[in-house]
Amino acid sequence: MNWRSTIRLAIRGVGSNRLRSALTILGILIGVASVVTLVAVGNGSSAAVKKQFEALGTNSIQVSPGGFGRFGPGGPGGGGGRGSGITMTMKDVAALQSSEWKDSIKAVIPIVNANSVTAEYSGSSATPGRTTGTTDEIWSAGNWKAKKGRLFTNDDVTARAHVVVLGKTVVTNLFGDGTTTGAIDPLGEYIKLNGNSFQVIGVLESKGSNGFQDQDDVLFMPWTAMRDTVSGGSSLSQITVEATSEKETTTAQDITTTVLAQRNGKSPTATDLGFRVLNASSLIQSSTATSKTLTVLLAAVAAISLLVGGIGIMNIMLVTVTERTREIGIRKAVGAPKGAILGQFLSEAVVLGGIGGIVGVLVGLAGSHFKIAGVRPVVSVPSVLLALGVAVSISIFFGFYPANRAASMRPIDALRHE
Repeated sequence: MNWRSTIRLAIRGVGSNRLRSALTILGILIGVASVVTLVAVGNGSSAAVKKQFEALGTNSIQVSPGGFGRFGPGGPGGGGGRGSGITMTMKDVAALQSSEWKDSIKAVIPIVNANSVTAEYSGSSATPGRTTGTTDEIWSAGNWKAKKGRLFTNDDVTARAHVVVLGKTVVTNLFGDGTTTGAIDPLGEYIKLNGNSFQVIGVLESKGSNGFQDQDDVLFMPWTAMRDTVSGGSSLSQITVEATSEKETTTAQDITTTVLAQRNGKSPTATDLGFRVLNASSLIQSSTATSKTLTVLLAAVAAISLLVGGIGIMNIMLVTVTERTREIGIRKAVGAPKGAILGQFLSEAVVLGGIGGIVGVLVGLAGSHFKIAGVRPVVSVPSVLLALGVAVSISIFFGFYPANRAASMRPIDALRHE
């Protein structure tokens, strides 16, 4: 008997009891769909976290008051908690801008953040998620680009110019989204911040949501103008250090830690430095490793469903062999070899697993088009192929025993069976 005849017999056998076959297929379908969907959720979560850190710039290092130390390979501090925070000023920025560190440090950027600042325009108001005063170097360090207008320059910072660059969300909240009647082009318009007028000179390209926050809900201005009008004081909220390259990030982190620790009378190896140093590159690597582990665990949990589906195939094939014992006896009596019987029933198991696997993949792909727990799933082609391959492999594994049992029957015993 050739393979075409074997497959025809297998399909006929599967179709002889459609409800029973459908329920068996459902077990494999659920398992495959679970693997595809959960691995996609794990990949999506990893991509969201990575995107969040990449928004800071892969060569960037964030320094802020408080915490216990630096976070990243070789750092003396650990995570969690807060120690007594230092006060960072422009003198700290100047110390890190020394030409002595030019091989490792490309830029040192002061950051002044203000909370709950309300922007007003012609009766409309919005409170940006981030209101930040900084220098023009933030654009390259944070991978920000202008969609309309221009980004403020060093001349604007020096002149203490009252200019702002807005994210898409802030523009929509104040001026409309550009598709509704009455929407206004924000370029050249003036908005009020704490009673002070600022001209809108640019709109940023959208970065969208990273799964945790809206990256377009931002407002940037020169840090000098921020100090004059919005925040006051001489302290900085944060310092961003941009390394000359990704491989120099660790060296730049060490320099930053050493310089700031010494300026505040502390040892670079002290437990509590009074500031936190976050290495974006290290955080990306750590988050990627953690997400991969989580994805593997999710896939392992989903694979249990496949195992249960395989047991279902074995159960149904044992029932099928029992029901068709006389058929097996007749076939063997007229000369059917053991291999033909084995191939017939093994093919039925593979057909059940194959149909369940294919439909399960389609269901998993369909489910991956929707957000799950706030995460946009990212389908992995290898996971799809692996899930399908495992479904077929499980069908062969669990179908072999019933098929071998059928093939090993003695014709006389099979024909005598009632």
